[in-house]
Amino acid sequence: MNSIFLRIYGGMLAALVLVALLGVLAVHLVNEVRSDQYRERLARGTFSLMADNLTSMTVVERRRATVIWGRLLGIPLTLEPLQTQTFDSGARNSLLSGQVLVQQTGPHAAKVYSLISAKEQLLLVGEIQQISEQLARATVYLLADELVRYPVAEQPQRLASLKEAKQFGFDLHLLRLQDAQLDADQRRRVEEGDTVMALGRGGDSIHVFAGVVGTPWVLEIGPLYQMNPYPPELLVLIGAMALSLIGLIVYFLVRQLEQRLQVLESTATRIASGRLEARVPAGGADSVGRLAAAFNAMAEHLQSSLMIQREMVRAVSHELRTPVARLRFGLEMIGEAETEQARRKYMDGMDSDIQDLDTLLDEMLTYARLEQGSPALSFQLVDLDALIDQVIAELAPLRTDVRVERGYMRPAADIGTLVEAEPRYLHRALQNLVTNAMRHAETRVRLSYKVGSRRCRLEVEDDGPGVPESERERLFQPFLRLDNSRTRASGGHGLGLSIVRRIIYWHGGRALIDRSDSLGGARFSLVWPRRQERRSDDAEE
Repeated sequence: MNSIFLRIYGGMLAALVLVALLGVLAVHLVNEVRSDQYRERLARGTFSLMADNLTSMTVVERRRATVIWGRLLGIPLTLEPLQTQTFDSGARNSLLSGQVLVQQTGPHAAKVYSLISAKEQLLLVGEIQQISEQLARATVYLLADELVRYPVAEQPQRLASLKEAKQFGFDLHLLRLQDAQLDADQRRRVEEGDTVMALGRGGDSIHVFAGVVGTPWVLEIGPLYQMNPYPPELLVLIGAMALSLIGLIVYFLVRQLEQRLQVLESTATRIASGRLEARVPAGGADSVGRLAAAFNAMAEHLQSSLMIQREMVRAVSHELRTPVARLRFGLEMIGEAETEQARRKYMDGMDSDIQDLDTLLDEMLTYARLEQGSPALSFQLVDLDALIDQVIAELAPLRTDVRVERGYMRPAADIGTLVEAEPRYLHRALQNLVTNAMRHAETRVRLSYKVGSRRCRLEVEDDGPGVPESERERLFQPFLRLDNSRTRASGGHGLGLSIVRRIIYWHGGRALIDRSDSLGGARFSLVWPRRQERRSDDAEE
């Protein structure tokens, strides 16, 4: 994903999915454990009490008791040897230590194991489904059978000791009938020896009441609660985990974005303080990475533009100083001239200096228009053959000792010599190349072109000294003067070739320089698309 914001949203979505999956798994595992604990807590006291009663019985009595209790509980009870069971060491140790073991056998079923005798290695085994009236009735029956063996006054103390010793998972109380929270009909049923189940005050629990025969006591079991598979505490914990995980992921994503933006801000501050060489470390194809690349390109262009501006200021100062000094000298000499002929000579020199200044200003304005964004270009069909004839006719008379000639002409078969270009600027570019070539040629300058199906090419060659290969690229820089170069030897301001390169750039092409194979001097080539695409006005080099 190339968008940093899509990455953040994707990370948040992934966190939500992850937390949801972890939450469902956690709730499932916790509910499985709680179900086991719930069943074990309900069955622990009853099965432990039954196991204690079976300890002192004979084999026949044990069989009879398990049948009776099984009917009371509504579940089958069996006696099985410990050796026949496949328990792990932990479960086996729990049974040998006197604990009741509950193993889940289905979504809502579990087997309960209680050790009858460690010496005999015999287990009482029963399978329960859920809390039921039978389980409550069996518990009441066992407790009542145990309590009637003691005097009435000692029965509450015995019940308390049984509750602590057998670890019942619910409360046990002995109270008088008038103190029980029962209506008139329920009290009547208790007096008649029936077992009564009543809802608690909140309606979320059950109380079991049964009278103890031969005593004034009523045995109360409860409250008994149904297991809540989704406790609010667990849901709050899962929600807190979700928020924490999402916050952590978003923090790391935003922290990385913030660090990268801080680097960008720091670089912008350094550039604003004058350190134009500062750049943002490139990296990444996302929005911030593209922003960093665009920022570096902007900084590069800004640095280049400021360097060119400084060079132009220095070069213009230098270029203006010479003709201005000559004008001042001419004015002084005119005042001291004794003859009309001498004054005319100095005036002609001053006129030449003024023309030189006018040419310099014109080139500076042209270069400034081409350098500051895309100029207003009106592309039209231009006949290269006619353009070459026009330039030759305009410039050939300037140096009669240099012959300006046409070279090979290779038009495309289907379109001839017509190409798309801005006529005025293309004429200016070719004029600058020919003027430059005539300035340095010894005897010959040659113009040629080639038009292909997709691109076209203009070439200007001369038989002059040429340009060293190491200096060819620098020759297109504005106001450049190579030491002992063609420019210094023959005049010029150093803007002509820079203007050529900018013109051909706005045509979507390139300006090249190499050595002429036929004439031996320099060969300048302009290459650009034959058909122009419409580019945006804010295009940059």
